[in-house]
Amino acid sequence: MPSPTQRHVLCALVQNVPGVLAHISGMLASRGFNIDSLAVGETENTALSRMTFVVVGDDRILEQVRKQLEKIVTVVRVIDVSSRDFVERDLLLVKVRSPSGPQRAEVRELVDIFRGRIVDVGPDELMIEISGRENKVQAFIERIRPYGISELVRTGRIAMVRSDADLGSEDESSHAASA
Repeated sequence: MPSPTQRHVLCALVQNVPGVLAHISGMLASRGFNIDSLAVGETENTALSRMTFVVVGDDRILEQVRKQLEKIVTVVRVIDVSSRDFVERDLLLVKVRSPSGPQRAEVRELVDIFRGRIVDVGPDELMIEISGRENKVQAFIERIRPYGISELVRTGRIAMVRSDADLGSEDESSHAASA
């Protein structure tokens, strides 16, 4: 029985060299794979970067994406994070219209409820930072929207497998590369 379409979180450990992001995103696009979310950043090893992808599809699509990533020379390792016990986060910065007075107090209360932070205060706007799972960030956006969002930016998803998870699982693939 085919598995239903779902969101998969993949992490690729890649060599930190110019052009890696363009090469990987171009390869995925040329094969018709859509990247729902992408975050790239440094790791504890300055020679490596971590790319976290969210792709939508069934297990067959996931396997094709993994195999294509593993063929790229600059890719050191690919992990299907979503098949394991993991922690994920999205980050949101949002400017909300909020003149002084009762409306500003309501916005501050919402920020507190969602465990966010006000990171900038203007005469008629507040800039708010929220981090957490995708559904938490999305719920905050929906609750704050009636106040008037003037600008919004989100990161791609980042994720890590929990420390107590079995790191030698069959879901982890290694690419023979010397980094």
